[in-house]
Amino acid sequence: MSESKENSSAVLSKSTLYAHGSIGIPLAVIGYPLAIWIPAHYAGGLGMSLAMVGTILMLARFTDVLTDPIMGEISDRWRTRFGRRKPWLLVGMPIMMLGVYKLFIPPADVGIWYFLIYLTLFFVGSTIIALPHRAWGAELSTDYHQRSRVTASREFFVLGGLMLAALVPMLVEVTADGSGSVGQVFTIIWQDAVGAFTGDLADKEIVNRSTLTGPVLAGLAWTIILVLPVCVFVVLAFVKEPPPTKKDTVPLKEGLRYLWKNGPMRRVLIIALLVVFGEAFRNAVSLFFIRDIIGIPTIGAAYFFYFIAGLGAIPFWLWLGRKIGKHRAFMCTLITISIVSFANLFLSYGDYLAFFLLFIVKGFCFGGLQFLPVAMLADVVDVDTARSGGRRAGTYFAILGLTEKLAVALGTGFSLNLVGLLGFDPSGGVAASTEIGVLSLRLVYCCGPIFFFGLAMLFIWSYPLTPARHARLRQRIERRNARLAAIETPD
Repeated sequence: MSESKENSSAVLSKSTLYAHGSIGIPLAVIGYPLAIWIPAHYAGGLGMSLAMVGTILMLARFTDVLTDPIMGEISDRWRTRFGRRKPWLLVGMPIMMLGVYKLFIPPADVGIWYFLIYLTLFFVGSTIIALPHRAWGAELSTDYHQRSRVTASREFFVLGGLMLAALVPMLVEVTADGSGSVGQVFTIIWQDAVGAFTGDLADKEIVNRSTLTGPVLAGLAWTIILVLPVCVFVVLAFVKEPPPTKKDTVPLKEGLRYLWKNGPMRRVLIIALLVVFGEAFRNAVSLFFIRDIIGIPTIGAAYFFYFIAGLGAIPFWLWLGRKIGKHRAFMCTLITISIVSFANLFLSYGDYLAFFLLFIVKGFCFGGLQFLPVAMLADVVDVDTARSGGRRAGTYFAILGLTEKLAVALGTGFSLNLVGLLGFDPSGGVAASTEIGVLSLRLVYCCGPIFFFGLAMLFIWSYPLTPARHARLRQRIERRNARLAAIETPD
């Protein structure tokens, strides 16, 4: 057995898994405010129309149509003494940090062009870091279950980062309500958690939440700026990048032909497009639904417990993926979330207990929603490798990333434009909105995901890349690698 085969099939150490996954923390801290707080701040706090904010978020994402395929192809072909993935993390870090600072801490007289330019800069920096990192993870092992561990580890840190991202707004909220000392802060957090289940939040005296979006985003900006360099250093210092093989790439035209013929890849892309669109369609208005329809004042606390549930659920989804296959486990997450979404349709103002119970169930499913599709794609790459002989993980993850980003752009843009044009007022809430605007908000949040998840499940049902088929693919690849090794090192 060759050394490369031994390394690719060996059980990965926990230190490698944790170090590689750590960069998920800052990437998650970035994603949460972009989906939840940025629309509310620019539309409510800075006075832009909700439809305009949605349009700009959509237009800025369209730059990924160019940057994602280019970055994937470059990182696959890049050659340096330090590796092909590592240098790009250093390049993307200052770009992302600048974009975050300008986007999250804008001047009071911010205009459309300012929002568009720095949002685009932020997306470019994120692409330069995230795509090589995800491709790197797929190359750490060729084993079906080891790849699940790599992905689960990364998403474990992603959910940890999301908890950190939710903690910052929660601290801003409770300190704004009058707490002064650290002890008072934790007391209020506990009271809010209990109050969510007892109904005591109804009597809580709170400040106007629309005025807190600026301080929340500023706190999140400095969190990202401080955490990102540390996590990049950990990955670069403690994770070895697998050396490229003799035949590591195929010509772009030929590679695209193999990709088009990759049936599981096409199916994963369609599934990702539908699922991410459904989630973005809901997430763009979730703050308004929670705050204005249900009446929960502590948005940060709600998401903090949501992400705790998702973090704790990862071992379960990892186990279920082993037992029934990743695609079937993914199906289970979508069915459960759809049931929860439908139940939310019947909630009214003040139904704190019911909402929190449903929210935590959805958070539990969020853990599987985060890592199962990415783990599926890592296996899909092997279909291309078995056919072409090349290793093009960067290109495949670039295409997945592009698909997800376009889905986020379209889902966010359509959602915000829909509720904004129909008369929902993000500053004044229900009282200042039209009846149809309020109804559209409720339907977008509750029914939108059900429709798109249902379509996705049609493609998941007959997903062909089972654990047994993947094992046969790996055997085919290893036999080819053994033949090449024998040719290159004759006796």
